[in-house]
Amino acid sequence: MMLMRTDPFREFDRLAQQVLGTASRPAAMPMDAYRSGEEFVVHFDIPGVDPETIDLDVERNVLTVRAERRSPAPEGAETVASERPSGTFSRQLFLGDTLDAERIDASYDAGVLTLRIPVAEQAKPRKIRIAGGGAPRQITG
Repeated sequence: MMLMRTDPFREFDRLAQQVLGTASRPAAMPMDAYRSGEEFVVHFDIPGVDPETIDLDVERNVLTVRAERRSPAPEGAETVASERPSGTFSRQLFLGDTLDAERIDASYDAGVLTLRIPVAEQAKPRKIRIAGGGAPRQITG
């Protein structure tokens, strides 16, 4: 597996939805992930976040994404409705050894953080040439 994700509250949320009929907390940083050619692409929805507050760390194949969304209401304003989550949000992804965590490219556009993670050179398929025994043959290894 190239990428695994962890969300310690996912099972709790699922149980709460079944029992209460509602989600116990909003999904603050939903994501999509897919492989496209020789790279792995991950998109995080984090609208309303100042790009300066986005923090990416990789340690021992664990990628941590943190972002902060501040309330737009000025100090002392009377809140009439507050449905959009604010505060600091975090997600962790476990990157498999087949990904090159040293060469992650990150961009933020229209509220979407996009990470492009190249497949590591040692994980790419390669041809191995077999010499001798008549005509040269190739096998995929």
